[in-house]
Amino acid sequence: MAGTTKGTKKKDTGILAKFYLCTYNLIEAIGWSYVLYSVTNYYTLSSSKASLWDTVKYSLIIFQNAAVLEIIHAATGLVPSNPVITMIQVFSRVMVVCGTLLAVPVNYTASCFGFTLILYAWSITEIIRYLYYFTNIIGFVPHILVWLRYTTFIALYPIGVTGELLCFYSAQKYASTHPDAWSYNMPNAWNFTFSYHYILIAVMLLYIPLFPQMYLHMFVQRRKILGSSSTVLSKKTL
Repeated sequence: MAGTTKGTKKKDTGILAKFYLCTYNLIEAIGWSYVLYSVTNYYTLSSSKASLWDTVKYSLIIFQNAAVLEIIHAATGLVPSNPVITMIQVFSRVMVVCGTLLAVPVNYTASCFGFTLILYAWSITEIIRYLYYFTNIIGFVPHILVWLRYTTFIALYPIGVTGELLCFYSAQKYASTHPDAWSYNMPNAWNFTFSYHYILIAVMLLYIPLFPQMYLHMFVQRRKILGSSSTVLSKKTL
């Protein structure tokens, strides 16, 4: 009886985890689809006088910041992702949203070309990624989705990073002319200083060593997934 109870409990936990991950990935896929629709509609059909930032800000804040949960998923073993890589990927985007777009006036970051770049690059990437994860969980992954997941990053990753850096650059321009913005200057009772301007510059410099590693990591993953798929297909053909 004890063994049966333990086995049932483990199975129930697995089902709950599956249900949670299915729900999370599906909601994120729908959310990013809405972001992509909003941006495309803004540039093609919308006659609204609202800015692009006003059009997408709430959906962008919600669905991008929800990605913080993925760090927890990886750290707790709920998904087999590398926690460090996941943290770097999520942190860079959350920093763009919270550290630049929300931190400085919209006429700096949210009106720069980089903002449009990240919206398109992020939304397309995330729609494909979350749908890929969702179909993996339910056990049916169309080959075209696998190919898109491990091919579109070749163009979208550099486009997204370019957009992120442009947003950081615009934010640091604001910070350089507003030294008190989000900063804590000395002298003070804590004998501590914090410079928003220098933090932005430091984050931008981190892209130099980190981006090539992350980009090459995706190529390694591409070879593993599409390479093995090609081998299987070749064997079936023979």
